Amino acid sequence: MAKTPIHSHDAPAAIGPYSQAVRAGDTVYLSGQIPLDPADGELITGEFGDRCRRVFDNLAAVARAAGGSLDDIVKLNVFLTDLGRFAEVNEIMAGYFSEPYPARAAVQVAALPKGVDVEMDAVLVLSEGGERG
Repeated sequence: MAKTPIHSHDAPAAIGPYSQAVRAGDTVYLSGQIPLDPADGELITGEFGDRCRRVFDNLAAVARAAGGSLDDIVKLNVFLTDLGRFAEVNEIMAGYFSEPYPARAAVQVAALPKGVDVEMDAVLVLSEGGERG
């Protein structure tokens, strides 16, 4: 099966040897997003909620570039340096997703790239008749 890289200028450029996402068939694997502003590549500072929303916005931009949306996500992985933020992630996530919600894992980790406190990656499946990359 062919692999097609996905790129969006509305999400931060990859900071290593990887693609923002890769499509294989109708499945799209979105790389981890951290709270980087795509306009200048700088980390979002301030409140945790602002950083978390930036991560969701970055995922949404890559999903759009693949021809989908957050609604097409079937699996979401959330990585936090403090699992005490779990309830806040849930509250923010509810503003981005509607039922049926994606399957999800939330994991506390010791550290994340660039010293951030939240990162998320996802898998989405493009619906029949959706835009093809």
